[in-house]
Amino acid sequence: MSDMLGMNGDLVIRRFHLFGRCRAAAVFFSSMIETDQLQDHVLKPLMAELSEGADGESARGDGLIGLIWNRTVHIGQGVRTGNLAKLPNEIVQGRLALLIDGHEEALAFDIRRIEYRSIEQPQTEQVIRGAREGFVEKLEPNLTLLRSRLQTSELRIETAPVGTRSASVVAVCYLDGLTDAGLVEEVMRRLSLIGTDGIIDAGYIEQFIEDQPLSPFPQVQSTERPDKTAASLLEGRVALLVDGSPFALIVPALFNQFFQTIDDYSERFLMGSLIRLVRLIALFFSLFFPALYVSIISFNPELIPTEFAVAISGGRAGVPFPAAIEVLIMEVAMEVLREATIRMPQMIGGALSIVGVLVIGEAAVSAGLASPITVVIVALTTIGSFATPAYNAAIALRMLRFPLVLLAGLFGLYGVMVGSILICNHLLMLESFGVPYMSPFISGKARDLKDTLIRVPLWWMRKRPSFLHPENRVRVLPSLTQRSIDHLFEERGELYEDTADLDDPGHHGHR
Repeated sequence: MSDMLGMNGDLVIRRFHLFGRCRAAAVFFSSMIETDQLQDHVLKPLMAELSEGADGESARGDGLIGLIWNRTVHIGQGVRTGNLAKLPNEIVQGRLALLIDGHEEALAFDIRRIEYRSIEQPQTEQVIRGAREGFVEKLEPNLTLLRSRLQTSELRIETAPVGTRSASVVAVCYLDGLTDAGLVEEVMRRLSLIGTDGIIDAGYIEQFIEDQPLSPFPQVQSTERPDKTAASLLEGRVALLVDGSPFALIVPALFNQFFQTIDDYSERFLMGSLIRLVRLIALFFSLFFPALYVSIISFNPELIPTEFAVAISGGRAGVPFPAAIEVLIMEVAMEVLREATIRMPQMIGGALSIVGVLVIGEAAVSAGLASPITVVIVALTTIGSFATPAYNAAIALRMLRFPLVLLAGLFGLYGVMVGSILICNHLLMLESFGVPYMSPFISGKARDLKDTLIRVPLWWMRKRPSFLHPENRVRVLPSLTQRSIDHLFEERGELYEDTADLDDPGHHGHR
């Protein structure tokens, strides 16, 4: 064991006499062991003298190993193994290995000391109306948070080590009888193909399992919120939790998920729909606004009203750069300032962003390097990118903004249209775990559009999304409000059918 574990300052090999009759040794890392449990529940009972009944029991059946396993050590979790080559892996994971002279079988007890930061509000996802608790770096409390929200026997959690050296534990979570079995098999298959030597964060897993690694758009959704993870599992998705990371990975991830938040469902449907439309407008601003400005100023100024064109031309007087170069310079400066703000200490980061924007913008206009209208355009674009809830999706929009500005500077509105068509074609070609990336819009089923651009009332979303192929489609039973609306339709003599139910021979269509 000393040779396999090597020279380590925190490696402890505690030799003692087991029950006063034979030699034994406890092997563990002192930095990962709970000292109180080691003293009270392992060493103390093992070093005590055997009673007459226990002495006779040790001579029968399972012998001394069985006596320790069944009666002496009061530890909830442990393993018995006859393969000494597996013991180093148990020890480096924080377990205590018990070796007994003259016995080929060894015992490993789980008395790890798990220290982690307290559960706090998620830092990357602001909570407006919802739970103020987020995942932490340890897997056990994260699973506790998830099980507390899904208190059902259908919740399945399968764990597997990933990484040839780190052996990081990855938990695959799904709802049995609801999630498509083929999706679960595909997730497990992709995890089994990961051959790297170490998994440090959940982002490593994301890069190995996504369908198109070269695409700027994320195909795996990450979140710090347990309530968002639970809601995704109830839709029929699969969540992955990695020991050592406070982020959960949700698959499959589609385009419409990245401008939606779990807070949308806590508000009434009118407010939630309005907020989503505002986010879509902000998404359009962050992607197309600079390119449209450059194309109109450079190639089609006749599209601007005369008074506005005169004001813009007056502001651009003296600017030495073309509109495309001017916008690119301001965009690069804004990206540098944004990155510096993120990396600076939190106490001075906010002040740097405000002062930096004001000073640089005013100085650029005063020096004649940029026009006031360009500063306004870049500011609106930056604010629009901040309105995108998903950080990785906002980065994708920021990346695509630069080639669109170049196309607009070279070809005008034709370049913007060509760039938009290329982006749309790329989105239509993408898939996430076999599900088309734009599924809600191309599935051809009206009921899948109830939770996309706008959100209909919860009692109206009776079925789960069909593109996830859930084994149980029914999500909401008809409520009192829905029954009253059904009664209103019947009184008017109008007939309506749920085509999704009629397509399924296992369900009866209703009127």
